[in-house]
Parts: sequence; C-alpha cells; structure tokens
Amino acid sequence: MYTTQFLLRLTKTISVAAIGLMALLVVIGNTTDYFTNYHFVEHVLKMDTTFPDSNIHYRSVHSTFLYHTGYIFIIAMEAFMAFCCNKGSWLLFNNLKSSGAVFHASKNWGVAGILTGIIIWFLGFEVIGGEWFAMWQSRIWNGLGSAERIVTFLVMVLILLQFKEED
Repeated sequence: MYTTQFLLRLTKTISVAAIGLMALLVVIGNTTDYFTNYHFVEHVLKMDTTFPDSNIHYRSVHSTFLYHTGYIFIIAMEAFMAFCCNKGSWLLFNNLKSSGAVFHASKNWGVAGILTGIIIWFLGFEVIGGEWFAMWQSRIWNGLGSAERIVTFLVMVLILLQFKEED
C-alpha cells in the first residue's frame, strides 16, 4: 500500500509533468500552425479591436518585424518552460522514493518551468497584453480568460511543490 507521503510526491510529479506536456503541446501548436496565434499577437499589439475612442492608442505597435519577434520570443519561452517542467518531472519521478531532502532538491527544474509560465501568461498576457495593450477591451482578440486559467493552475502547483518533504 502506498503511503500518503508517496501519493503527495506522485501528485507533485504528475502535476509538473502535466504542465510540461501542456507547454510542449502549446509549442507544437504555435510552430505547426504559426499564423493562427501570430495573428493574435499582431492584433493585440496593433490594438485595432480595442475601444475606438480610447486615449491609449499611442501604445499600439505597427511593425511586422516586432510582431514576429514578439511571437517567436513567446514560443522560445514556452519551449524553455516545456524543457524545464519535463526535466523537472523526470527528476521528481526518479526521486519518488528518495529521502525528503533529495526529492525536495529535485523540484528546482519544475519550479523554474512554472516560474517561466507565470512570466509568459501573467506578465506577458495579463499585465502587458491585458493592461498595456488593453486586450481586455477586445471582444475578438482577448486571451485573458485562458491566461487566468493557466496562471491559476501554475500558482496552485507552485504552492503544492513548496510543501516540505518528510522521510
């Protein structure tokens, strides 16, 4: 019979693996269907679907080069997140039955991946996209709901990972 401690470790491992898989699928989707989400980035930066009488249109960007650069940077960050979380889940899996100190130390890669995800979806989408580029004003190009859902799960798993391990 498995102990509660083992099941909690397994939960942490599977949670980090699930985040790694999500990030990997996002990278695959963004590279194999590049222009679907490229247009999302383009329209958010253009601010062409925000309130027309808004006084913040001076923030809009009108550079194809910057649209591609920003989107490629997002994909690179997502790839880094996928790498960190997948490596982290592998280390956690390999140390499921190790001492508490060894298992706890093997969380670093997963934490780095989750932090990267928070940077992407909270800082990038909610703060920069949502507030600076007023994505919240767009009925068409508004990814705030998806970003919030992802950030919520990332933060919950990050909190779960911080519980100390017992031997």
